Formats: sequence, structure tokens, C-alpha cells
Amino acid sequence: MNKLKVGVIGATGYVGQRFISLLNDHPWFECVTVVASPRSAGKKYSEAVEGRWKIDCEMPSYVKDMIVESTDNIEEVCKKVDFVFCAVDMKKDEIRALEEKIAKLETPVISNNSAHRWTPDVPMMVPEINSDHAAIIEKQKERLGTKRGFIAVKPNCSIQSYVPALSPLRSFGIKQISVCTYQAISGAGKTFKDWPEMVGNMIPYIGGEEEKSEQEPLKVWGHIEGNEIVKADAPVISAQCYRVAVQEGHTAAVSVSFEKKPTKEEMIEAWKNFKGVPQELELPHAPKQFLQYLEEDNRPQPALDAKFGDGMGVSIGRLREDSIFDYKFTCLSHNTLRGAAGGAMLTAELLYKKGYLSAKD
Repeated sequence: MNKLKVGVIGATGYVGQRFISLLNDHPWFECVTVVASPRSAGKKYSEAVEGRWKIDCEMPSYVKDMIVESTDNIEEVCKKVDFVFCAVDMKKDEIRALEEKIAKLETPVISNNSAHRWTPDVPMMVPEINSDHAAIIEKQKERLGTKRGFIAVKPNCSIQSYVPALSPLRSFGIKQISVCTYQAISGAGKTFKDWPEMVGNMIPYIGGEEEKSEQEPLKVWGHIEGNEIVKADAPVISAQCYRVAVQEGHTAAVSVSFEKKPTKEEMIEAWKNFKGVPQELELPHAPKQFLQYLEEDNRPQPALDAKFGDGMGVSIGRLREDSIFDYKFTCLSHNTLRGAAGGAMLTAELLYKKGYLSAKD
């Protein structure tokens, strides 16, 4: 088959590097150009990231000699590609303008950025949970005046550790959620080499993270109404977010109360049996088992479990009754795979199968 031609915008950053590694030998997509800020433009990719390749695999050979293009030259980039992944480090209003410009150039954007997460007609997808939100894309294209250009985003990395675990339990009527996230330093695009003050440390604040963690699940659990996605009006979520001395893997400590309190056995069964459209379609980056429940008292752990399902699965453990809420438990996901580039890749695969991504004429 002829693969779709893909560009990675923000290719030199941590998430951009993840995109590049995930596109290596992808069965449907081929990376044909890499884009970054003007200061990296004109260099070979290997030169632009020299000493800054941060992820835990070798740089794919296909990208080493690619010449980095500039975000200032986005019109030329869009002529070469069928769609782009976007993970740029810019101000939010600049990202919003850039992504909309690309979409209006008839080039779909699958974004890791937060700039368009609350644009009413932009789907914010965890493909196993709200694949039906892809339908809003037709309304978005009407607004943009495009035939094939649109924007789709993935949610904040932190919510993808606990929203997947809560989603199969919504049939029991979730009333209240209290969650505390313990987030890896790669979520800030860092390694311990970059950030030595994080060694043996914890920072009890991540700018904007608590608001995202309390509100974004409600859009994921929302529904399409007319020209927009309307967020769910419940449950109430209270979040605290901490940066901890872990390289990869966001952990969440969750307490939850229900309208109809399930048994522990019902909860574990719901987790084990939960599947979504990506599993049904056997998408290339869909984990065969989306959620796993671990019986050991000391699991899940980032060092042992972040790579579950090639980093695309979610691990759950320590389910027990709570003295204030009904239950409490622990969740873990790989933040730069499931939570970032991998989640966006899975979204692209889903949209390709649904016919939203195709080769330009």
C-alpha cells in the first residue's frame, strides 16, 4: 500500500522524538519531513538534536539526514504531506493560530498541544473511550471552510492514567472523584541530566495541571450537540498534581464514590473486559489489553509497569474500600507514549480507518 506522507512539527522536542520513533516502519504512515523553530531549520536532524536525543531508543536512521524545516515556512511543508503531528513549544495563542493555518491549508493536524482542547468543535480523544467524537470533525470543517483540513487533539497526559480506569465504571454512576497525580519529569520534556535538581525531589505544583485534570475528563465524557462537544456535567473532580523523581510514567491515586456502589469483583471485571474501537479494529498501536489489574500490593510501579502494552496500556492496582469515598485505587500510564505521542498516533490510526485521513489528490 502507499503510505500517507506525514510531517512532525516540533520534531526536536521530547514528544517530537517519540513521534519520530513511532513512525519508524509504521505500516500506514511515513514521515517525510521534520519541522522545528527557525533556530534549528536548515540543519540535518541529527545535528539539530545532537546531545539532546532524550528517549530510550536509538534515533531511527531514516530521519538522521533529513533537513529540518522551519515553522515559518509552513505553506511549503503542507505541500509535501497528507497530514501532520504537532508538538511545538510555543505560546498557546501562537499554537492555536499555527494549527488553524495548517488545517486551512487542507492538511489535518493531530495535535499533542493543549491550545485547541477547548475549541468546541475540536475532538479531544482517548480512542478507546470517545471515538464517536470524531463525528464533530465535519462540523469543524464547515466552520473552517475546508474539504479535508481539521484539527484533532489528545488530552493532557496526566488524565490518561485515571480516566481510562474510571470510564468502565461510569455505569455505576460516578458522583465524586479525588485524584492526586505523581508525574514523571519527561512530562516537562526533561531528563535527569537536564534537571539535576529533580533527583531525589518532588515539586508540589505543575502550572495549569490541576485545572486540566479536573476539567478535561468532562469533555472526554461529553457528547456532541449541534456544532459542539458539550462536556459532561458530572462527576465533580478534585485534583492535586505533583512532579516526582521518575523519568517515565504518571501515577494517579484515585478515590471515588458512586450512586450505585459496585463490588470490588464487579470493578475488576469491568476493567479486565473493557475494550474500545482500537482493539476491535486491531489498530497498529492499540494494546491488545487496554487495562490490566495487578493483584500485588506494591503494584503498579513506573519502573515495572509503565511499558505495559508497549507503553499504551493502563495498569491499575491497590483497590480497597475508603473511609470517606467508596473506593480508592492506584493507576499508572506511560506519559510520553499513551499520554502523548502514542495517544496521538492511535488517534491518527483511528481517524485513518474512519476515512478522515487520506492521501491528497
